[in-house]
Amino acid sequence: MRRGRAICRLVTQNPAPTADPTPAPQAGGSSPALPAWDLSDLYAAPDDPGLAADLARAEAEARAFQAAHAGRLAGLSGDALAAAIATYERIEEILGQAMSYAQLIFSGDAQSAENGRFYQTVQERVTAISSHLLFLTLELNRLEDAVLEAKLRQSAALARWRPWLRDLRVFRPHQLSDELEKLLHEKEVTGRSAWNRLFDETIAGMRVEVAGEELTVSAALNNLSAGDRSLRAAAARGISAAFGERVRLFSLITNTLAKDKEIIDGWRRYPRPTSARNRANMVEDEVVDALVSAVWSALPRLSHRYYALKARWLGLEKLQHWDRNAPLPEDSDVSIPWAEAVARVRAAYGAFSPELEGVAAPFFQKPWIDAALRPGKASGAFAHPTVPSAHPYLLLNYHGKARDVMTLAHELGHGVHQVLAAQQGYLMSSTPLTLAETASVFGEMLTFRAVLDAEADPRKRRTLLAGKVEDMLNTVVRQVAFYRFETLLHEERRQGELSQERIGEIWMQVQTESLGPAFDFSPDYSVYWAYIPHFVHTPFYVYAYAFGDCLVNALYGVFREGHPRFQEKYLDMLRAGGTKRHQELLAPFGLDASDPAFWNKGLDVIAGFIDELERDVQASQGTAAPALPQTGTG
Repeated sequence: MRRGRAICRLVTQNPAPTADPTPAPQAGGSSPALPAWDLSDLYAAPDDPGLAADLARAEAEARAFQAAHAGRLAGLSGDALAAAIATYERIEEILGQAMSYAQLIFSGDAQSAENGRFYQTVQERVTAISSHLLFLTLELNRLEDAVLEAKLRQSAALARWRPWLRDLRVFRPHQLSDELEKLLHEKEVTGRSAWNRLFDETIAGMRVEVAGEELTVSAALNNLSAGDRSLRAAAARGISAAFGERVRLFSLITNTLAKDKEIIDGWRRYPRPTSARNRANMVEDEVVDALVSAVWSALPRLSHRYYALKARWLGLEKLQHWDRNAPLPEDSDVSIPWAEAVARVRAAYGAFSPELEGVAAPFFQKPWIDAALRPGKASGAFAHPTVPSAHPYLLLNYHGKARDVMTLAHELGHGVHQVLAAQQGYLMSSTPLTLAETASVFGEMLTFRAVLDAEADPRKRRTLLAGKVEDMLNTVVRQVAFYRFETLLHEERRQGELSQERIGEIWMQVQTESLGPAFDFSPDYSVYWAYIPHFVHTPFYVYAYAFGDCLVNALYGVFREGHPRFQEKYLDMLRAGGTKRHQELLAPFGLDASDPAFWNKGLDVIAGFIDELERDVQASQGTAAPALPQTGTG
């Protein structure tokens, strides 16, 4: 079910900063108001009579639908079954709109007790209503393949739903009895969802002391990319202290959710902790294994090599964890006004495809983006598709940094993808996570190349290139490291509850392996796993970012080579929504993600950027500069 699902911006280094009530000054010293969204296209307010009416109507229709069809799907003709699915979709979309609104309200201020109560109330109501709809997917999966195929051949109306039925039946071997499925569905609000809410409200309410100032978690994390090393170190100490004080709670949340997942995975007969996520992403375990293996094998020529270069660039013998996202010495760190950020992103989209920019334009002409900084606002950034009958909303937290411009380009990519895919309808517009990151990362790449190509100053170009390399390492290496951390944690959790110290040991092991010998990790870094929301909300989500980045690197290479009708094919790929798998979507571009060599094409792009930086730095330091290590073939 896609109800209330936001496509989240990756947590690479720090979540995009939020919740500092004073916006960072824009260029020229002014602080113009940043855009905030207006959710009235969904509902006017939490007490809007329209929301109550929609939920009442959905409940009545769901009960009637269950009374008319439960236990009878097998006997329906193809046309009648198609009509039943269409009715199901219509009711689900009503519930999806209500749930989306509640989630967006909560994201706007998670510190508000009233918002938390409203979110929980709507979630409980939607869960109760949707329990009357649950039978449809369960009964469809009980149909034998031959029976369903006969219905599909007999009815053009039903054939329209073939992609949705195909994806639904991926879970057929893992489906439980109707009673158990209903129990799990209804207990979600007091199970995983409740732990998610506890995590969110805990993070939102935390304050971190940095250099004598009380900051939100997001604002403190933002200081890890400050130019002043003493400020970075102070922020790191404050974050470690704040999470160290609460690490027992975060360990309890993590252990409980991992055990909960183990129990459900056991009942559903999933072979390993990652399998359920891979099925949801419509990607084979072997394809994910190939991606992870390729990235891990490439560490010496990617992250290890780059951070050795960065240490030299910063004049440090060893990097500390708070140096990982430090700006480079040549980085002027000029604040970029919001209007300039918008102009850069729109120009890059328009240069690629005027049609794509036309789809993006309403996000800036209407109140569909919330970029303002305020207490309680959700950390990070996301694009929420809401429902096809409305439009997506984007959340980000804009501090005027170059990375914030790329975050805007990223989330806008999600937004235009969701708009284009909306024509597929509520059930088939949503894409697997692996494909959901394609348009977002591609939008980032378009914006980066446009900015880089327009820059004539060699030093500024070098800084831009280094920033892009760091973003790509954060997107690929760091996310795969997160995935390995989750994998080790979930596998070990099957032997019993993990202590907070053991979780920290696993974290430090994976971080040391992924970032390489240029770092000297201090013990206080062992609690940094606790702020990553993906571990709590969507286990094993993170590899989708690496999947998307490598896929886009290969896709962008095809574009740069002048592939015929690329823009047309690309927009068609976005319009397909969830109706096609990655093999079908990539075939028009001559790409195949099941080929192990495919991933190395994407990794080679990152390595090539590092090669260019290395040559540039060595040239600037003189020919006597020692070469950086280049071991590993990937």
